[in-house]
Amino acid sequence: MNQAENFSLVLGGPLYQLWRRTSLAGDALQLLPRRVIATVLLAWPPLLLLSIAQGTAWVGSVELPFLHDVEMHVRLLIALPLLIAAEPTIHARMRLLVGQFPDRGLIPDAARTRFDAIIASAMRLRNSVAAELLIAVVCIVSVVLVWRMQAGFAVTSWYGVLDGVGLQPSLAGWWLLCVSLPVFQFLVMRWLYRLFIWARFLWQVSRLELSVMPLHPDRCGGLGFLAEMPLAFLTLLVALGALLAGMIADRIFFAGASLTDFRVEIAGMAAVMLFALLAPLLVFVPKLAVAQRVGLLEYATLAQRYARQFDRKWLRAGAPADEPLVGSADIQSLADLGNSFEVVKRMRPLPFDLSTVLRLAGAMLLPVAPLLLTMFSLEEVLVRLMKVVL
Repeated sequence: MNQAENFSLVLGGPLYQLWRRTSLAGDALQLLPRRVIATVLLAWPPLLLLSIAQGTAWVGSVELPFLHDVEMHVRLLIALPLLIAAEPTIHARMRLLVGQFPDRGLIPDAARTRFDAIIASAMRLRNSVAAELLIAVVCIVSVVLVWRMQAGFAVTSWYGVLDGVGLQPSLAGWWLLCVSLPVFQFLVMRWLYRLFIWARFLWQVSRLELSVMPLHPDRCGGLGFLAEMPLAFLTLLVALGALLAGMIADRIFFAGASLTDFRVEIAGMAAVMLFALLAPLLVFVPKLAVAQRVGLLEYATLAQRYARQFDRKWLRAGAPADEPLVGSADIQSLADLGNSFEVVKRMRPLPFDLSTVLRLAGAMLLPVAPLLLTMFSLEEVLVRLMKVVL
């Protein structure tokens, strides 16, 4: 069996096994609505009920009532489901894309055993119980200690009051600190761990003697499919963008901030996520650069040989007198050889292009776009967009 068919960043680990044993997932991550509903029910409704019970759900009770906390609703009702929903998509697309390495003949027979071992190593890391337990501990500690000391802003809120010591949680605040936020943080950090596994996998594959073909029409030596790999994470990017948008929205509505105050945060988070998804592909740049240099020399040598023979035959009286020039296959072959040399010459050293970067950045910033309405009217936004498009 092709080991590439076993590759999956998501079909493994303690949480995956828990979902299977509680009938919240099938072997291939079926039953997505069940997982989303179960996780949201654990994280959000108790906060609503406790806020109602302590009288902080409505306007007038505190400066930031629960029903007006945009950040928390976006975090738990939009971003959290998206973090879970990203798994089936990433599983299906990444398995197909990793299979391109052997299917395209990029892995020579001598390196096939090593390639299979790299996949097996990645799957062991994915299945690691210790890794997910460590992630869980870090999430709980960071939420209960760090978030409690630094979270929120200087207003009374449904989850507690921020004083000189730190956050003094309410009943709902304790559920938020002990359950809702750790669950959310765990899913985020679990994805970051998987991105580490993915980056490590690509780095190890790049160290194999890959059969890169400079003449491949994708202008990337046959590795052009790598540009599709970051795009598998679009749902994850939308989730993180929604998290950022919710945080900014709360500061705009309840702390008097402006969207422009967060331009550094917006640009910084977009840059970090783009780097996290695109930087692992850069490990193939040396392979592509070497393949292009060698390819240019080899095809230039071949072109030189053919051009000399063509010159000798047709310009130095080497062709038979009765051989017609019009319709000769020699001329078409010379043109084809020139086109082949241009393909090698224009080979890209990067396994992705500007369109990949723009699509990733667009997914990340899409949830932030509605906040433009806090600065401009809808009509002004549409006019500005029309000017950009037209």
